[in-house]
Amino acid sequence: MSFEFVVRNAVLQDGAAPVDIGISNGKIEAIAPELVTCAKTLDAGGNRVIRGFADSHLHLDKACLLDRVSNPAGTLAGAIAAVTVAKRDFTQEDIYARGRKVLEKAIGQGTTLIRTQVEIDPGVGLAGFEAVRQLKVDFAWALDLQICVFPQEGLLNYPGTEELLRAALDGGADLLGGCPYTDTDPAGHIARIFDMARAYDVDLDFHLDFDLDPNWRHLDEVARQTIAYGMQGRVAIGHVTKLSTLPPARLAETVALMRDAGIALTVLPATDLFMTGRDHDHLVPRGVAPAHAFHEAGVCCTVATNNVLNPFTPYGDCSLPRMVNLFANVAQLGSEDALSRCFAMITDDPIRLLGHDAAIVEGAAADLVALPVRTGAANVAEIGRPLWGMKAGRMTFDAPAPRLFMP
Repeated sequence: MSFEFVVRNAVLQDGAAPVDIGISNGKIEAIAPELVTCAKTLDAGGNRVIRGFADSHLHLDKACLLDRVSNPAGTLAGAIAAVTVAKRDFTQEDIYARGRKVLEKAIGQGTTLIRTQVEIDPGVGLAGFEAVRQLKVDFAWALDLQICVFPQEGLLNYPGTEELLRAALDGGADLLGGCPYTDTDPAGHIARIFDMARAYDVDLDFHLDFDLDPNWRHLDEVARQTIAYGMQGRVAIGHVTKLSTLPPARLAETVALMRDAGIALTVLPATDLFMTGRDHDHLVPRGVAPAHAFHEAGVCCTVATNNVLNPFTPYGDCSLPRMVNLFANVAQLGSEDALSRCFAMITDDPIRLLGHDAAIVEGAAADLVALPVRTGAANVAEIGRPLWGMKAGRMTFDAPAPRLFMP
């Protein structure tokens, strides 16, 4: 058979036999145990090859800010205040440059699909949206970028914000976010966001319940509105650190609530660990929602980066295997099955959440990433850094395993 390129000895599912993948015109033309061809080949070495990692929650517009702002207290309020001040000096060029650094890191870590959260308000205007919209175009050679615009500093309490959100949606933003805990009228905030989503026919992604007080929450109202608007399967919520405080019975009720409402859960371990529990001087709570409990019940669950090198999260290399390994440590997960489920939270589930297909099949785009391990569980346990990646049959990065020089 005639191909432009062939990937040999690729394992496409845990435990499956290696196959060859024939690629032409940016698509997968054939998958078979042994393809006979004179085309150029790349040996996957019997390791796992995947569609790529998907980061369902990443802030490009406020990344890489540690050289200009700080958050000495390490609190959510401190981080929001610091970035609010910094945003006054944001320009489209500045946001683009910082976002570019993050995307370059993400590509080298095997990420091929990203949902980026972009702050919109009168303080920063549409500078973040314009910069990220250009990044989406300029980096289409390596990844697909989905833009979620949202009001970080509130909506009803910040006149002019809604008009800017609508302008961004008119300008091509892919979906809408909400942040009710920063608004003086959280319920009104949620209602207005749902109204806008219906008007523009876009999905929703909320920053929600970012504290450890189990006596109140906005999740129930989001679930109610999701069902009322018939948006099951089109709403995601991120952080939801309150879920880490629930005893088994209340947790089970919440799992059922989210499953019935078709709401996806995104957990941001690095940020949630860094910021929650600051008022404790011992027995500090972890503050990370138990996504594994929701995932086992059939809820779409993802583990994502959130922030990189800023007052919300002063570290990060955009490695999703590292992030999900951190989650597995916090959740005390160690079995093969549990780690395989964790692997799904940075591959199958976020890819599905963002409206794509994780399957590597004939006829699909040749978007492939090779891992240095044979199973998803091993990738989580060993934080396996990808060896190479391609999009539409074109190589996007190459990161060979280290060579050891024995004496």
